Amino acid sequence: MNDRLEPRIRILLGSSIAIGPGKAALLEAIGETGSIAAAGRRMGMSYRRAWLLTKTMNACFREPLIEAAKGGIGGGGARLTAAGRKVRALYRMMEDHAAEAVTSDMETLRALTVEQPPIGPICAKYHIGRDHPM
Repeated sequence: MNDRLEPRIRILLGSSIAIGPGKAALLEAIGETGSIAAAGRRMGMSYRRAWLLTKTMNACFREPLIEAAKGGIGGGGARLTAAGRKVRALYRMMEDHAAEAVTSDMETLRALTVEQPPIGPICAKYHIGRDHPM
């Protein structure tokens, strides 16, 4: 069996995903690159998509997680706030705790799954992919 079976946590606030695996990765990329655009490129997404995810995260928390400066001659930039660093660390800790809590159940579930995940018409028809929110 080549493919891992792993739990993924998404924290919902109403109908919005306040933080999940992709947004946590975006926070990390912004922290490393100092740029929403560069973080988006690193993750293979458009600036607009990265900016919208950033906007959603900032709207879901009492304090902004990312502060951005407008670009221009001197260039813009973005940085994680203290709240952003705290949310990122807390989310990663929650992922670890959840994975530990379901280890034996995941082993049992893995024994019930096929050797290789389905690809092709099944996934394409229902728009199922690695980053699908199902």
